[in-house]
Amino acid sequence: MNITKHDIDSLNAEIKIAVTPLDYEDRVGEALKKVQRQASMPGFRPGKIPAGLIKKQYGTQILVDEINKMLNDVIYKYIQENNIEILGNPLPKEQAKVDFEKQKDFEFTYEIGLTPQFNINLDNKHTFTFKTVKIDDSLVDKYVNDVRKNYGKPTNPETAGEKDVVFVDINELDEAGAITAGGIFKSTSVSYERIKNENAKAKLLGVKKEDKIVVNINELYDTALDKSVSLGIDKEHAETANCNLQLTVKNISRLEDADLNQELFDKVYGPGNVTTEEDFRIKIKNELGLMFNADSERFLKTEVENKLIENLSLKLPDDFLKRWLMVVNEKPITKEELEGDYANYSKAMQWRLIENKIIKDNAIKVDADEAKEEAKLFIKSEYARYGQVPTEDDLEKISKDLLSKEKEAQKIFEGLYSKKVLGLIKEKCTLQPKEVSYDEFFKNN
Repeated sequence: MNITKHDIDSLNAEIKIAVTPLDYEDRVGEALKKVQRQASMPGFRPGKIPAGLIKKQYGTQILVDEINKMLNDVIYKYIQENNIEILGNPLPKEQAKVDFEKQKDFEFTYEIGLTPQFNINLDNKHTFTFKTVKIDDSLVDKYVNDVRKNYGKPTNPETAGEKDVVFVDINELDEAGAITAGGIFKSTSVSYERIKNENAKAKLLGVKKEDKIVVNINELYDTALDKSVSLGIDKEHAETANCNLQLTVKNISRLEDADLNQELFDKVYGPGNVTTEEDFRIKIKNELGLMFNADSERFLKTEVENKLIENLSLKLPDDFLKRWLMVVNEKPITKEELEGDYANYSKAMQWRLIENKIIKDNAIKVDADEAKEEAKLFIKSEYARYGQVPTEDDLEKISKDLLSKEKEAQKIFEGLYSKKVLGLIKEKCTLQPKEVSYDEFFKNN
């Protein structure tokens, strides 16, 4: 077998594989014997079908299969042994039709996309903005108020306010203002904050139990879907409905903010861990710092990616990659759709190349123990979402199971490599701190 590589340019090449009978005859012969042992044919005992009949019936397909398997093994072995850095996978090049029944010698050509060669020197000449949130008293106030709402107590005030939910019986009215027999009837709730029509909002504000108000259905509900779901009527009826509704107030519900006292402190942070309002605010401020730190890291990573991609301006074998994406995409994709998405794909590919280059140049490693600890952190965060704490046995068992799954393990390892790359960049490059308000921080993120 003769294999040659021909460079078309710095990003594209072809690999030609010349195949002769010496390369495939033994493989085909073994495959034919296997089929002969397993095949059944009328008039012959199993395993006793003459080799000539087997070859006549199955020979060409076996030849094609064995050559394809051999080519797949050979081309990847050649790429690996010759340290050829490729993007995507080799693509068979269109060529004259091969006659597997008559030909003995074959030549196959594969297109490959080559990885661009580049250098990246991480030093203090690279400057990135490290944006953080200014955690001032007003921001702490906001989160204290949120905590008070989350732990609030339900009450039933006499009159409805702007934050209240009003429970009502709804009846459809006819043109004379009487309840329509067999018309719309629903016991439900309405919220001042969710109503958009000012007239309906004004009527609802200040109502008391057993009060009756009349409002048009299209003032109370903004869309046909809202009418259908809230009133339990079919969508066709909801599309054309334009009647008045009588709302009879049955109850009013209000969530009063929790008091800033020891009861609230104990509920949020456990008994006795916080004993004063000042300590409560300090605790919240520290938690906000940790929470926003993750956002700062995410923002920094995005800026690093964008700046390095822009500065390096890596060229990719775009035409080859587009052809390859058309072939490997799990769902059929049109050329127009591919062109629309390709810029994002190209950017992601460039960052992957840059990140891998940094990993290789700086000998960054992630070992199994690190992956295990990262898996445990992930599991703890998932438990925390439901207010639970896993046992050490749970962590051991679940982390082992998680890392046994190829896709999940890959995500964990890739995440750790990305963290280490960002850590190296923070260590070697220049970071310009920029403290901004909460609104400014999340405005463009």
